[in-house]
Amino acid sequence: MRPLARAAGAATALAAALLVPVGTAQAHAPSGAIFTTLPDGSEVNFNHFPTKQDVYLDGGPGPGAPQDAAGLDDGTYVFQVTDPSGKVLLSTDPAACRQFTVSGGIITGVVDTTCEHVTGTDVDHNATTVQLFPFLDTPNNGGVHKVWVTTVEDFLLGCSQLGVANGLAVVDCGSTGGNRHGFIPAHSKTDNFKVGEKVIVEIDTRFNRWDTVGPLDGKKVTWTDTNGASNTKWSYYAPELYVFHEAHVEAVEVGVHKITVDHQPGCHVERVDVQNQHLTGPGTVSVRITNLNQEKTVFVDVLCS
Repeated sequence: MRPLARAAGAATALAAALLVPVGTAQAHAPSGAIFTTLPDGSEVNFNHFPTKQDVYLDGGPGPGAPQDAAGLDDGTYVFQVTDPSGKVLLSTDPAACRQFTVSGGIITGVVDTTCEHVTGTDVDHNATTVQLFPFLDTPNNGGVHKVWVTTVEDFLLGCSQLGVANGLAVVDCGSTGGNRHGFIPAHSKTDNFKVGEKVIVEIDTRFNRWDTVGPLDGKKVTWTDTNGASNTKWSYYAPELYVFHEAHVEAVEVGVHKITVDHQPGCHVERVDVQNQHLTGPGTVSVRITNLNQEKTVFVDVLCS
């Protein structure tokens, strides 16, 4: 592991050397999934972490994904931590310090900038995990934090749209409705987490066969958060984590979330049901979360043939 330096001046100088021409950016949401973990890649119940220093970023196909599922696209990425709306940037160091690399679909390291973040090793895939700290406490009443990930190219493009020539050199590029500190939601992946004991609010998707065979694991959904950023989740079974054959979206924020379910191996989607919505065939359903002060699980039920 590398110690976290706080020398913003050095980071700024290095960031200038790391500038990527924004004209080369190919804006898109990365494949695969990101997820918050402990330093060794272990999951924690409901994405609730004991302290801020315990929260690490991992990436790849995602928990419960089949062996042939896509990981993250290879390249160099940058992350940020915000409140769930994305309006309040909670990360406190220059963006240059928050870079990491992906190869073979998994995180392989951090970019050497003299202020890079502490790393760990994922015990499952020997991938690198990246500590999200330092970041501030969230102002959200439900205790929700949001981590965003995008490619460096797309981040620099986002910052240039906000009038910042080199976003890696600064802590905050600014924010507008469709551009959160250089992170454009449609080009970003997000995951939510909480620090300390908090109320549990989550969206769980369950897959079953029409002939009652099931539940089915290794099935994919795409979660689009209230900002329009997305992530991939897979159904799996981990009773020690209170995961019972579901694709979990945990620590969700107030607002309208979208769950997209497509035809996939082992599941020709016949029906999707949630909150009095009944969708025939594959597609997207909306899930409205109105309160973070009361424990709640919203179930999305998928019927497969």
